[in-house]
Amino acid sequence: MSSEETEVVVVGAGQAGVAMSEHLGASGVPHIVLERSRIAERWRSERWDSLVANGPAWHDRFPGLEFSDVAPDAFASKEQVADYFEAYAEKIDAPIRTGVEVTSVERHANRPGFRVETSEGVINARYVVAATGPFQKPVIPPILPADAVPVQIHSSAYRNPEQLPEGAVLVIGAGSSGVQIADELRRSGRRVFLSVGPHDRPPREYRGRDFCWWLGVLGRWDAETPPQGAEHVTIAVSGARGGHTVDFRALAGTGVELVGMTASYEDGVLRFATDLGANIAAGDAKYLELLRAADEYVERNGIDLPEEPEAHVIGPDPQCVTDPLLELDLAEAGVTSIVWATGFAADYSWLKADTFDERGRPVQRRGVSSEPGVYFLGLPWLSRRGSSFIWGVWHDARYVADHIGIQRSYLSYDSTARTDAAPAAPQN
Repeated sequence: MSSEETEVVVVGAGQAGVAMSEHLGASGVPHIVLERSRIAERWRSERWDSLVANGPAWHDRFPGLEFSDVAPDAFASKEQVADYFEAYAEKIDAPIRTGVEVTSVERHANRPGFRVETSEGVINARYVVAATGPFQKPVIPPILPADAVPVQIHSSAYRNPEQLPEGAVLVIGAGSSGVQIADELRRSGRRVFLSVGPHDRPPREYRGRDFCWWLGVLGRWDAETPPQGAEHVTIAVSGARGGHTVDFRALAGTGVELVGMTASYEDGVLRFATDLGANIAAGDAKYLELLRAADEYVERNGIDLPEEPEAHVIGPDPQCVTDPLLELDLAEAGVTSIVWATGFAADYSWLKADTFDERGRPVQRRGVSSEPGVYFLGLPWLSRRGSSFIWGVWHDARYVADHIGIQRSYLSYDSTARTDAAPAAPQN
């Protein structure tokens, strides 16, 4: 098997890997980016057909390149996002090797660095950056048996309504993915149930500015730790159909039947928690709090932005919230498909390093792991709230590249280059 040497191996060529390559290249650090499929593959083949970016094109991009085919305030399709990263990789001449899978990374026993085993040979590297991101392994909670309904799929496998058999659909999970999929299915004419858990529901736009802008000027993208209990709370926001604020009452008005969190299953009957009203109310509170903070910012800075008092008006709860459905006989309701929009787990089984906690999560600070020479990039809250977003990854990558550069400078220190001459005596 072939073997080669490099300073840094970056695993993954999505947004994190491309950003990492840019900063390493700008610093003159020899590196190789390995990608088992294509650049930004998850955008192409692991998302539904109609997906668009959740942030406008002026915001969800790297500093060095604008979208050539998307208006600044529009939302790029998943294909346009993938094309963007391919164009960016070409622009910076990133040393990306596609179709190469990393099977194992282990520290060398008698020399510095790591042995990186791949499907095309061995690479010896001083440093390794895990840039595989947070969406590695789809998670489906073990609540229902496989034969409970004809089709059960994770949101990463959902493509379009025609993919599912005729009948009603239950979507479990009400973050951005679950909400958009439920809305699309309802618009296709399906009967749809949506299981709603805790969520953050920001306005898509307020007083003429996108919520991405508001989080920026209010300093909220820079929050370094999530609020207590909100480490895994999903954000319900949508760029679909030109972008709109997610409103669960409006969804109910279109015919989507809201239920609480999915709790248990027995003999064909699915049971839901009694938390639907509380989850909706908590999302409303976060929404209204952001509006108030935006209003205070406008007044404090004397900015001329149009007032929008109607955005503060919360309508009455629909019947499905005031009198929630707690049990659902799947066969009786005609449910033939369940879409699990329940997120992902990390999979670092290829990385043999002592840098994971008891739950398999990386032990790191701003991407610098507890295992010297190992780095992580693209994870939620890596350094701040914006870390898992496109632009946030770019800034995190710069910090990691700087850290690698500092370590390289220590290792390049040559004691033999020092002069042995005694220091001159001070002059009177």
